[in-house]
Amino acid sequence: MAQKMVQDKVVVVTGAGGGIGRDMALALAAAGAKVVVNDIGTSTTGEGTDAGPAQKVVEEIKAAGGQAVANMDSVAEAAAAGRIIQCALDHFGRIDGVVNNAGILRDRFFHKMSLDEWDAVLKVHLYGSYYMSRAAASHFKEQESGAFVHMTSTSGLIGNFGQANYSAAKLGLVALSKSIALDMQKFHVRSNCIAPFAWSRMIGSIPTDTPEQQARVAKIQQMTPNKIAPLAVYLLSDQAQDVNAQVFAVRNNEIFLMSQPRPLRSVHRSEGWTPEFIAEHGMPALKASFVPMERSGDVFSWDPV
Repeated sequence: MAQKMVQDKVVVVTGAGGGIGRDMALALAAAGAKVVVNDIGTSTTGEGTDAGPAQKVVEEIKAAGGQAVANMDSVAEAAAAGRIIQCALDHFGRIDGVVNNAGILRDRFFHKMSLDEWDAVLKVHLYGSYYMSRAAASHFKEQESGAFVHMTSTSGLIGNFGQANYSAAKLGLVALSKSIALDMQKFHVRSNCIAPFAWSRMIGSIPTDTPEQQARVAKIQQMTPNKIAPLAVYLLSDQAQDVNAQVFAVRNNEIFLMSQPRPLRSVHRSEGWTPEFIAEHGMPALKASFVPMERSGDVFSWDPV
């Protein structure tokens, strides 16, 4: 039988009790990985806990002949994140990959956002990804191998209404991933990001009051979470050893390589600038290259293919 893509690699997937995380865990197991299915079983806003979702995914993997173990520690605390990595070591003897997928939403317009809504989202998405990555990093360094896949979002890369907390966390995650890639490349450790478009619990609250809204949601529902999984499996495999510090987006059957900030245009004045000269010459010259006030849906304006 042909060697599977991630045969015998040990991978932790956070937030793997449902949605995109579940599909990545299933796909990794099918491709030969031993999977730690981490999920505390909260609601999409982070309330409550339930051991059921993670255990159910483990049972699915085992029923298909794969190897997996459930874990219910929270990524939002450093010690608990350490226990998630330790769970991989205890059960499977090593750690080869981490998928930072766990997340919650607390959407609110910025001028109405509470400190708790800001804090809770940053804690899971950004701090959680740091805690998980940091806990795995020393093992990766020692064995001189390992791969991170972080889930970012076009809400951060491009922008969206009512998501200052989520957007800030998700764009921060891109910079974190780049730093990990730069710092750890000499140990053959890779770090990449995926911005997924997929119908899941997290976007299940989109209104469907009008025929137009219903048609839009029907199109979005084609973008099933399992469309994200193949890229994650590939990025965690040895075949992706020369893919590092990149940001990808996946939308149904499309895979995009996303740009990262670079200079667009410059103005120069040998005598130096005054505020008046900036107003008169500098800013008008730069304005033609201003980045528009777009949201994710404005940039990805065509229907998923």
